[in-house]
Formats: sequence, C-alpha cells, structure tokens
Amino acid sequence: MPHDFEVGLVPSVRHLSADDLGIGVSATVAMTHASNAPDAPRLAQDDLQFLRVRRLLPLFGGVIFTGPPGTGKTYAAAQIAERLAGDKNRVRFVQFHASYQYDDFMEGFAPTETGFKPSDGAFLAICKEALADPHHTYVLVIDELSRADAARVFGEALTYVERSKRGLEVTLASGTPLIVPANLEILATMNPVDRGVDEVDAAFERRFAKIKVDPSRDELDRILAKSGLEDGLKARVLAWFSLVNGKFARDNPSAAVGHAYFINVGGVDGLRDVWEYQLQFAVDRAFRLDAESRSSVESGWKNMFVGLPGGWDGHQLASEQERPVEPA
Repeated sequence: MPHDFEVGLVPSVRHLSADDLGIGVSATVAMTHASNAPDAPRLAQDDLQFLRVRRLLPLFGGVIFTGPPGTGKTYAAAQIAERLAGDKNRVRFVQFHASYQYDDFMEGFAPTETGFKPSDGAFLAICKEALADPHHTYVLVIDELSRADAARVFGEALTYVERSKRGLEVTLASGTPLIVPANLEILATMNPVDRGVDEVDAAFERRFAKIKVDPSRDELDRILAKSGLEDGLKARVLAWFSLVNGKFARDNPSAAVGHAYFINVGGVDGLRDVWEYQLQFAVDRAFRLDAESRSSVESGWKNMFVGLPGGWDGHQLASEQERPVEPA
C-alpha cells in the first residue's frame, strides 16, 4: 500500500515566492527605491555617508553624489532621503534626461479634453507640500542631474535653493509665487563623465556640495563574500577590479567599474554573465579609441578563469542549453 505522501493527501500546496514573503525584489523596490539587490541592507544609524550629508545640508542648497555607474549613488541617495524625511511619503524622485525641461520641473501646461491647463512641475509641487507642513522635512531626489540642462530646468529656482535665500518669495514668469522652504532638502546623483557635467559644475558648484562615490574594493569584497565564489577566484576578481579602477581609470575615467555590477553574482556562472551581458559593453565604450587597453582589460578578465572547469569558453547558460531548437 502506498504511503500517504505518495498518493498526495494534501489537495493543494501554495508556493510562496520571496515577494510573497515581503523580502523579494518588488518589496525592496517599494522600501528602498530600487536597490540592485533584494537583500540590500538598510542604512545603519551611524552610516558615515548619512552623517556627512546631514552635516553638509545646513550649509549648502543640496548635495550631489558624483561617481561612475554601479557605485550605488541612487541607492545611497534614496536611503539617506528616507532617513532625513523620516517617512518615505515625504520623499519625491525625479530623473533628468535629454528631454526634461522647465515645464516638467517648475510649471507648465497639461493637456485636457478641451485644451490645456496650468500644471505644477515636480519642484513647485514639493515646495508647496513642504510649505504646508513646516514641521517635517521633505526631500527631493534628482537622479542623473547631468543628463539635462540643469540650470535651464531649475530656472529662477536655482538662486533660491541657496540657504541664505530660503523662504524668500520669487515670482515665476506666469505670475505664480515660488518659495523654496527651509524644510526642503535636495539630493542629486550624476556621472562625472556625462556630457552635461561642465554645465552642472558651473551652475551648482557654489550652491551644492559634492560627494565622490568611487568604486569600492572593500564593498566588492563584501558582495563577493556572499556570492559563493571560492577564495582564490574572489582574489582574482578583486585584483582585476583594482587594476581597472587604478591603472586604467586614472587616464580614462569612463573606464571605472562600479562594485554594484557584481551584486547579483551567484557563483562562477553569474560572474561570467556579468561580463557577457554587461561589462564587455561598458569596456567597449570606454576603450573604443584604445584597442590595446581594451584587449588588456578583457584578457585580464578571462585569465581569471584559467584552471576552472571549462575555463572561460566552457560556459553556456543552462537556459540556453535547454532551449528547444526552432525548426528551419
């Protein structure tokens, strides 16, 4: 006679995903505004970056985190913003891009069924919210500050984000009064090799503090310690990372590689995937005019796999191995 478990006495089983349990990607996006890792730690009470930002904000109109891609700038800004505000409902996010304009940020017109109506942009809206609630801190996080013409997007507000001018009223072109309140904090991120960086520096250098967020070997060490890599391979990855961010990034800042590229590495195959689907394209772009350096960086990466089963070329994703061949 078969055992109970063989005949399936349980009529149905509910399979719970990480998101069902509140610890997966969806939950993390809601809590931390898009960390790359579902298990990314929350900001520590004594986090040095948070303490630095809190010290600088009373002195400047805002703080800009500047560093290459993959260094955790957006994640840090989002975490610090929530800590400053005390409630994520008092934090707003915008992302600048080539088409982002004054109309989106300050005020413009929104289409209706019969025409257009005046519409508050993201900055004017949060200024009004903060003015109406002076006993709480509000935070605006601007991602990719250098992707738009930042001075044009800010318009009149650029002068009034200065601490000495907070609370003063300025009239916008439409006649709308604007007051940038003292309880509004501004955090921003930018890539120092973006084309718009010079314009940002000229407009913001006196009004905003800038904090460099560089690729971190120590942070990568912590990330790889969770990945399941054996110590020898981990040491090779760290050596390659240090070489690229030392020798090559000194003369070519666009060659810098952030530690966050490695957050989702789950082992040797995951490490190969990082190159195959992300890093090789970043390296191609950084060294498009320097084939010798590009070859050196690529060779250094692939040499890390010498002595491993399959070496470098033996890798093929299981999903690709199992994918059925389409009939001709």
